[in-house]
Formats: sequence, C-alpha cells, structure tokens
Amino acid sequence: MIKNFSVGIDIGTYQIKVVVASNSKEVGQKTPEVLGVGFAESKGLRHGYIINSSDVAKSLKMAISQAEHSAKVKIRGAYLSVGGMGLSSIISKGSIMTSKADMEITDADVKNVLEVAENEIPQASIINKKIIHSIPVSYKIDGQTIMGRPNNMRGNKLEVKALFVVCIEQHLDDLIKAVEKTGVDVWDIMASPIAGSLVTLNKNQKTAGCVLANIGSETVSIVVFENNTPISLEIFPIGGTDITNDIALGLRISLNEAEQIKVSSVEPNFSKKKLEEIIMARLSDIFELIEAHLKKIGRNGLLPAGIILTGGGSGIGSIEDMAKLSLKLPSRIASVNFISNSKNTQIKDSSWSVAYGLATWGLNNIGDIPEGVRIPSNAGNKIIEWFKRSIQQFLP
Repeated sequence: MIKNFSVGIDIGTYQIKVVVASNSKEVGQKTPEVLGVGFAESKGLRHGYIINSSDVAKSLKMAISQAEHSAKVKIRGAYLSVGGMGLSSIISKGSIMTSKADMEITDADVKNVLEVAENEIPQASIINKKIIHSIPVSYKIDGQTIMGRPNNMRGNKLEVKALFVVCIEQHLDDLIKAVEKTGVDVWDIMASPIAGSLVTLNKNQKTAGCVLANIGSETVSIVVFENNTPISLEIFPIGGTDITNDIALGLRISLNEAEQIKVSSVEPNFSKKKLEEIIMARLSDIFELIEAHLKKIGRNGLLPAGIILTGGGSGIGSIEDMAKLSLKLPSRIASVNFISNSKNTQIKDSSWSVAYGLATWGLNNIGDIPEGVRIPSNAGNKIIEWFKRSIQQFLP
C-alpha cells in the first residue's frame, strides 16, 4: 500500500482529469512519479461554471475511480484547481510605517503591509468574490525598489505591490461541494494557470519574463511571469470549441468531423487552404486578446522567454507559428516530463499539466509557491475558516 502520494483534480469544461503522484524512488530524481490517472467527459459545466452539480459529481466519480484503479490506492483527499470565467486578478498597493524603533522590518510588518494592500482593493472589484492567492510582486523601502524579501532590512516606510487572484465565491463553493459529493475531501486549492505553471515553466523562463497560455475548450487562461513572480492573470471566454464550430460551419461538416480535422487525426477532403484560413481567423482572435492584455500591463513584446502554449488547443499544428507572428515573441509548445513506470499511466499531453502540477504541489516538491494562499476548509452554509500555513513565496 503506497502511503506517500498526492492527488490533483482538474475540473475542466471539456474533461475532468485526475493525477495520482508519488515522490520518485530514484535517487536524485525530483520529478514526482505518476502512479495513476483518471479522466472523464465533463458534464454539467459551461465556461468553467457548474450548472448541474449532480452531472459534475457523476463525471468526477468516474475519473476518480479510474485513477484509484490504475494507481491501486484509495483517494480520500485531493488538491483542486480553480479556473473558468469565475477567476480573475487584481493589482493593489499598500504602505505602512515600520513598527520597530531601530527600523528593522519584521515578519509582522510584511504581513501587515500585504493586509493594507488587500484593504485598498475597491469594494466593487471584490464583491461576491474570495481572494485565493495574495502574491507580493515587489517591495519598496523608503521609496527604493528592492529585490527579494524585505524581512530584516531597515527603513521607515515599507510599500508593497501585490497581485490578488480572486474567484467568484459561489463558483468556488460549488466546485468544493461537487468534489465532496464523491466522498473526497478538498485539502487545498490553486488557480489553474498557476498550477499548470509549476510543471511547464522553469525558473529561468519565469525570471526573464514569459506568458503561459492554456487554451482550453471554452476559455483561454494566461498567467504572466516576471522576476520569478506572477504579475498578471486573465481568463478569456474563447477556446478550442470555437475553432471546432468554425470548421463545422465553414466546411459544412459535423462537429465530430470538425474536431478530428482540427487535431489532424484525419485528412480533410476539403481545400487545406480554406481550412487554414478558418483556423487562422479564430487563432488570430485569441492572440489579439492576449496581445491587448499584454499592452494593458505594459509587457507586449517585452517578455524574453516568450509565450508557452499548453492545454488541449495547443495541439493545433499551426498555433506555434501563429503565436510568434501575432505577439512578436518567441513561441513554443509546453512540454512536461511525466515519469511513470506503468504503461497504463503514460501521459504525454501538456493538457494534463494542471492536474499534475497540483499533485506535485501536494508533495511539496516545488518551492516557488505564492505566499498567502488561503484555503476555505469547507463550503456551503458552513462557516468559512481559512487554513493558515506558511509556504514559500515566488520572490527569489
């Protein structure tokens, strides 16, 4: 019986994916070994929102059962991703005067300045939402930007610029309830784009500056990194399903045929030029949204590590070149090193990166996790208590 294992659950609009992982037995191997996986078609979701909890619970049970069977373990608790259109981010700033007479900045000062930044968020931006990540982006001491953490440094005034990742409260509660209906406890949650980044990006990419784009069936999620810290997160209501629908309409074929043609599993009996034009038009829409967001935060054309593409939609043949041309950035498809000793658990598709990232996080195998992650211990009408613990922050 394997005792030291971790489970990640990614509830997507197209598929629910479950990954069971354990620390590898190989000496010097830091990448967790995949013990088992499970997946099922998502039912009862739209743009990441749960519209029928019973259907979602049935799909979850199927995926969890598969993962238990292939890993030969009983799943009692899991780490859950939060995505969809209910997810967004807010930048806020805060400042305090340091508390000690000798001006040494304490852990309490760092905590207090982050709380001030949170309190500065406009009420209209946070209504009906919960903060799930509080991530310090940068600090200033007496007006001077510093690298790293300010703890034990000296100064009169401490300032912080922080990224707050928020989720619609009802959406979060519905997700947790759906998982708990299967008899599995939710031990922790993480925003999907950040969970995926744990296993698709390396420190050099995150330090130089990059954008990770996850192209799902109905949404595209992006997270922008700089100085090894996420500085922005955004979700767009567009995805691979829109490309499938465009192909079906443009070529007057069924949705199943359009999907197969999209992922190049069959040769089209139509003009390849027309097919490329249809796909390029929709990809152009996606990259225009990403470019507009990068302009908004002042990072368009300024991310040396470029754009890294993941998710089910990243399998479209021309997408890498299209991203490079549209964003004027280096572009590549994400690759994830999944280690497994079983033929039944071989997964190579980067669309598994969110579930695998969550399982990896659960094993405490990765250090660059944001400080201030706060997790609701239960959902529904119960009193929400925040599980507090200290984990390493993104700042180096």
